[in-house]
Amino acid sequence: QVQLVESGGGLVQPGGSLRLSCAVSGFTLDYYAVGWFRQAPGKEREGVSCISSRDSTFYADSVKGRFTISRDNAKNTVYLQMNSLKPEDTAVYYCASDRDYGLGCPADFDSWGQGTQVTVSS
Repeated sequence: QVQLVESGGGLVQPGGSLRLSCAVSGFTLDYYAVGWFRQAPGKEREGVSCISSRDSTFYADSVKGRFTISRDNAKNTVYLQMNSLKPEDTAVYYCASDRDYGLGCPADFDSWGQGTQVTVSS
């Protein structure tokens, strides 16, 4: 059974940092791309970052230079290090995965986690 579980969300002040984790089970992460998405209240879900099976990465313009995605295949976990957080980063963050066949991050993802809340506020 495929399962993705996000953790690491919370309340942080502007300028602070959080590290989100996406622990996957039911499959081997080696052949899969993993993406991070977020959805703020009243807004559409948006792509934040993605890492392919070959470690190529993508970042939305709004988070470039502040967020870093990484993966530890031995732990079947993908991380999103978020620095210099802003109030506009407040959202529920989701991770998603799909096999990418070595072609890079896919346009759609097959499996999704339940999300973790990130709130940036003073």
